[in-house]
Amino acid sequence: MTNDITLRDQLWRRLQGDEWESFDALPAPVRKRLQEHAYDAWAVNALALWRHFRRQLASTERATRRLLRYLDECEARERADFDAAYRARHGRPLPHVAAAATTLRVAATKKGRP
Repeated sequence: MTNDITLRDQLWRRLQGDEWESFDALPAPVRKRLQEHAYDAWAVNALALWRHFRRQLASTERATRRLLRYLDECEARERADFDAAYRARHGRPLPHVAAAATTLRVAATKKGRP
């Protein structure tokens, strides 16, 4: 049973697998980004994509950067799709979009300083 009442099942296909094992297998920058993602980015899917990008690009670093960009694109697409569904149902923009709010992220820190 899930408490996810969004359109996610209509937008994406969720791969089966061990979420924690997949999360642990991802590079640290991707794990950090998944923790900050506005919605559950599904670690099994992220690992499958990262492995695909790594084979395609023959570089762990380039695959990581590409996956991070792709996660940003997915997050933006979800926000736009959720906004469209909310507008259709309520006749006004999703409050988060109407407020021009951004997704909270952990701020980059300088060495030794928060």
